[in-house]
Amino acid sequence: MSNPDKVDFPVEKVRRYLEPGPVVLVSSACDGERDIMTLGWHTVMAFSPSLVGCVIAAGNHSFDLVRRSGECVINLPTADLVDEVIGVGNTRGEVLDKFEHFNLTAEPGEAVAAPHVAECHANFECRLVDDRLVEARNFFVFEVVRARVVPEPVYPETLHYTGDGVFMVSGQRIDRRDQFLPEML
Repeated sequence: MSNPDKVDFPVEKVRRYLEPGPVVLVSSACDGERDIMTLGWHTVMAFSPSLVGCVIAAGNHSFDLVRRSGECVINLPTADLVDEVIGVGNTRGEVLDKFEHFNLTAEPGEAVAAPHVAECHANFECRLVDDRLVEARNFFVFEVVRARVVPEPVYPETLHYTGDGVFMVSGQRIDRRDQFLPEML
């Protein structure tokens, strides 16, 4: 059934509807430098091994650190870190140490040299496994090699960026696990 109330919408703003994934903080380190960047777009590409794809703009300080080191940590902030997420996203790592400036705690990684952001709900240590699209599209494919999460809440309130400076917070959950086949869970 069609909805007659639909109107044309600017294609450059479709992210408002197509970016359901949570905003993350990507931390990186190489040759004594470290950085954190805010990332609003990533995609799970495979479950086992756990592959995550993301675009890191070539002009970003983190791009250089990740490219040279071949690793990073994808950190999952909760909604209470919205000011830090915005601040990290609006500053340049070449100019200041974002960990210090935003009072974020850098914890050492175990499988990678990049630090965790301790205040985040989860930390996913990643290694670059496919860089074929980095030159053309700034698209990195990472394998998550270690994951650490706070066990409760299982579904934290995460931030979701819709563009134009507007965030949504993850909301009500709808559990339909009883309708899935066991091999799909």
